Amino acid sequence: MTDAVGSIDMPDAEDEVPESKKARKGGKRGKKGPLGRLALFYRQIVAELRKVVWPTRNQLTTYTSVVIVFVVVMIGLVTVIDFGFARLIKYVFG
Repeated sequence: MTDAVGSIDMPDAEDEVPESKKARKGGKRGKKGPLGRLALFYRQIVAELRKVVWPTRNQLTTYTSVVIVFVVVMIGLVTVIDFGFARLIKYVFG
């Protein structure tokens, strides 16, 4: 079953957690010290980074070029608008 945002359906029986599991606190992290938690955190970071689909050099060059061109166009647009407002202010206030 797919859940929709704001769904009022009752959860499936397999989604429910028995009461004995709810009372336990901590899980894997409950019994480890600060260094153990830090090592777990590092392992989780590495695991997540392995899931990333990294762009190829060609894609990276294309994306970088698009961003640089967009930024240059926006700088030009803001500069033109700024000069226009400056002339308008000089015209209105002398």
